[in-house]
Amino acid sequence: MIRAVRNVRRLFQIMSVLARHDALFPLERVGAMRDLVYAFRLLKRRKNVRRPGQRLAAALTELGPSFIKLGQILSTRPDLIGEDVAPDLAELQDQLPPFPFAQAKRIVEEDFDQPLEALYSSFDPEPVAAASIAQVHFAITREGAEVAVKILRPEVREALDRDIDVFYWLAELIERTQPRIRRLKPVEAVGTFAQTVEMEMDLRFEAAAAAEFADNFVDDPTFHIPAVDWQRTSQRVLTVERVHGIAIDEREALINAGIEPREVVARAANAFFNMVFRDGFFHGDLHPGNMFVGPGGVVILVDFGITGRVDRQTRRYLGEMLLGFLTADYRRVAEVHFEAGYVPADQSVDAFTQACRSVAEPIFGRPMNEISIGRLLGHLFTVTETFGMETQPQLLLLQKTMITAEGIGRHLASDVNMWTLARPMIEGWIRETLGPEARLRQLATDIASSFEKIPRLIAHSEKTAAMFGHGGLKLHPETMAELTGRRNGHLPLATLLPWILVVVLVLLLFLR
Repeated sequence: MIRAVRNVRRLFQIMSVLARHDALFPLERVGAMRDLVYAFRLLKRRKNVRRPGQRLAAALTELGPSFIKLGQILSTRPDLIGEDVAPDLAELQDQLPPFPFAQAKRIVEEDFDQPLEALYSSFDPEPVAAASIAQVHFAITREGAEVAVKILRPEVREALDRDIDVFYWLAELIERTQPRIRRLKPVEAVGTFAQTVEMEMDLRFEAAAAAEFADNFVDDPTFHIPAVDWQRTSQRVLTVERVHGIAIDEREALINAGIEPREVVARAANAFFNMVFRDGFFHGDLHPGNMFVGPGGVVILVDFGITGRVDRQTRRYLGEMLLGFLTADYRRVAEVHFEAGYVPADQSVDAFTQACRSVAEPIFGRPMNEISIGRLLGHLFTVTETFGMETQPQLLLLQKTMITAEGIGRHLASDVNMWTLARPMIEGWIRETLGPEARLRQLATDIASSFEKIPRLIAHSEKTAAMFGHGGLKLHPETMAELTGRRNGHLPLATLLPWILVVVLVLLLFLR
C-alpha cells in the first residue's frame, strides 16, 4: 500500500512535467491511464510547436538521470515509441549541471579516509564533464601520473531507485491490462534497464569492465583502453589514466592531424565486431564523447559504465542473421529466428521470410553508406507482432550501440558502411563457429563432458543397487553389465567412450 501511494504521487509529478511539455502521448497507449492523460491535458494544456520527439526529450531531461537513460533506450525502440519520435530521443544528451567541488572533495576523502592532497598532487576543481550519474575531474597523482577522476553524484542512487520502482510498477500495470503489448516484455525490459543502472552505481564494476576490455585487446595496437588506478578507485570514485586525442567525430581535425577517417572507421568496425562476436562483451555507450583518436590513428575508448554481454549461442544467431541480411538470404534469416526460438514454431517460415524481405529491401535498396543494421533490427520489431515474436530485452542495448556506431562511421566517411567492412570478419567467424571443424570440436567437448559423468553414474547405479538389492528395486543384470563390465564378450560403454573421444580428436587434427 505504501509503495502504491508513493508511486502514484511520483506518477503525478511525472505526468505534470510531461503535460507541461505537451509530451503525454507515450502514456496514451496504456488503456488504464487514458482518462488520467486526458485530465492532465485539460489542466496543463499548452501549445507547443516542436516535434513530439523534441517535446518528450525536453521533458525527460527535466525529469532527471533515470529518465534521460530511459529515453536513450527508447530511441532504439520505434515499435514502442513511434518512428517519428525515436530519432529525437537518440539526440538526448546525458549532461547536467555539475555539483560543487566541495561535495566531490568530501566523497573522495570519505571513501579513502585521507585528505585529497594525500592522493593527488593537483586536482582541478572544475569538472571536464558532468553527466546524470557522475562527473569527471582531471588530476595528477602524487607519483606524477596524469589521471581522470570520476565521482558519483551525491544521492543519485536514491533518485534512481525511486524512479526504477515507478517503472516496474507501470510495466506491471501494462502487462496486466494490455495483452497486445505483453509480448514486448515491459517488466523484463525494465529489469534489464535496472541492472544496467545498478552496475553504474558502483564504479568498481566500471573499473573491472575497463580492465577486461584492456585484456581482450592487449594484442591490438590500433585500440587503446585507459589503465585503471586501483589504489585510487572505490565504489564512488574511479581513477584512470588520462588520455590525449581528438574526439572521433571531429573529422576535419583528424584530417589536419594526418589521420585518414576511412582508416579510423575500419579500426572502429573491427573493434566493435571483436567486442560483440569474439568476446561477447561490448561497450554500450559508444557516443562521440567516449571515443577519441590518438597519434597514429589509434582508437581510444573511455567510460565503461554501460556494457553488455552476448552469450555464444546468441552471437551465432546474430552472426547468421547479419550475414543473411547482407547477402539477401532472407530465408536463412527467417530460419535463424525459428531456431533461436524468437518466433513460435507454429508460425509459417515462408510467411516470415516474406516479412524479412519486406523490411530489408527498402533499406538495402538505399546507397550502401546509408544502410543501418541497427535501424533494420528496429524495423523488424515493428512487423513481427503478427508472428507472435517476443522482444529480446538483452539485445536492446546492442541495437542502441549499433545505431550509435553506425552514425559515427557515416559522419567520418560518408561513402563507407561499417558492416561492409566487417563482412569478411563475420563470414570468417561463422566458418570458424559453424564449420565442420567447429562441429567436431563441439562434439569432442560434449563427449568429454559425458565421459566425465560416467564414474558418477556407475557409483550412483551401484549405490542404488545396494540400497534396493534385498527384495526391493533391482537394476536389470544386463544394465549393470553395460555400465560396469563385459556382457557377452563385448566392451562396456564406459570403456568405449575414451576410444570414441580419441577418434574425434584425430579427425580434428586431420581437418586442421
